[in-house]
Amino acid sequence: MNRLLKIYEHLLEELDEGVHVVDETGKTIIYNRKMAGIESMQKEDVLNKNLLDVFKFPDNQHSTLLQALHEGKSSKNVKQTYFNFKGNEITTVNNTFPIFHENKIIGAVEIAKDVTKMERMLRENILKKGTRYTFDSIIGNSDNFLEVIENAKRAARTSSSILIVGETGTGKELFAQSIHNESSRAAGPFISQNCAALPDTLIESLLFGTKRGAFTGSVDRPGLFEQAEGGTLLLDEINSLSLGLQAKLLRVIQERTVRRIGDTKEKEIDVRIIATINEDPIDMIANNRLRKDLYYRLSVVTLFVPPLRERKQDIPLLVDHFIGKYNRLFQMDVRSASEQVMDLFDSYDWPGNVRELEHVIEGAMNLMGNEPVITFDHLPGHLRRRVNLQPDKAGSAQGLPGTDGEAPSLQKAIRQYEAQYIRQVLAKHNGNITRAAQELNISRQNLQYRLRKYKIR
Repeated sequence: MNRLLKIYEHLLEELDEGVHVVDETGKTIIYNRKMAGIESMQKEDVLNKNLLDVFKFPDNQHSTLLQALHEGKSSKNVKQTYFNFKGNEITTVNNTFPIFHENKIIGAVEIAKDVTKMERMLRENILKKGTRYTFDSIIGNSDNFLEVIENAKRAARTSSSILIVGETGTGKELFAQSIHNESSRAAGPFISQNCAALPDTLIESLLFGTKRGAFTGSVDRPGLFEQAEGGTLLLDEINSLSLGLQAKLLRVIQERTVRRIGDTKEKEIDVRIIATINEDPIDMIANNRLRKDLYYRLSVVTLFVPPLRERKQDIPLLVDHFIGKYNRLFQMDVRSASEQVMDLFDSYDWPGNVRELEHVIEGAMNLMGNEPVITFDHLPGHLRRRVNLQPDKAGSAQGLPGTDGEAPSLQKAIRQYEAQYIRQVLAKHNGNITRAAQELNISRQNLQYRLRKYKIR
């Protein structure tokens, strides 16, 4: 028996979830290491003490652990916020069960997951209510990029939904903020939420709000739709939402009303929706990751932000901009990047896009002394390894893409072939989209999407 108890104790200490057990009097008898970490406590401060002597619960709220003990009811995935005796706030999601012996409750056990940091992020507003960018902030003069800017400016004149499609790091939020600031809603709030940053259970209450009493610990709290009233709500990476949550979102957008979780009343809203995705929406629909009806509702206007590898003529402008930015931040006087570095930049495919270029410039300037020019030696090691750049005897260099560069080249070739084939089939049918779509064995809407994507007139 002693050996078995030792095994149980070891297992409890190794669990990645907090475990808290009280006896029939409410005193703690089991308290594992993870739970102590969640609640910022020492075991000796909790063991053999009454729960309410150590922890404080807000008015009108009760300990889920004591509820299980006194009422004999189990609860699952209940969020609870409370305080330890030091005044530290703790938020957990709990599974709680009474412990029965011979039909009598002899204790209760709680298994907890820590969401304290996540809750604090929500409260402190990771939602960026302010905007910093306008169209003057967007840097680039390549033809395909200027066309996107012009289309975005036109879209700013209305309140229609906008879908911004682009790879990670291309500047989708920059476009969203610029549209907001150019629109008649500029004086209203701009709220941005990354839909991939939180689990569905929290993102739903965040989007739609909560009604006091809807679940244990719930309070009256407006959701993002209500907070963005009269302004713009940016939903980043919207494809990361579950299909069920996408359906609820679609209803709000269609009806222009929102109902808080636990409430029975609908509230009218006046909010412009801008959504972003970082993958091909048609592929996501085909893979059942994006609802087709939500896509059509959001993509009244669709903007395709090109990746940096498709507008490399903008690299010199961007390099000068980032050098100026970090000169001001670091109080440096760097004037330019060497010709060798610029050749390297031109040969590289930039999988991280403009964001990666900015990080490369920032990293290089961190490694500089008083030199006025960024050289190859200042660049981050990962970039030098990936491009396989080898200086020759004369000190010059040739940017030779390594094996990492092969995949983007293949993707580019596939895109070029797809566009060429679509043009051929469209020409065969004298521009008739319906007949061309039938031959291609895709829907008319799918073909129209690809015509816009490849700018086929």
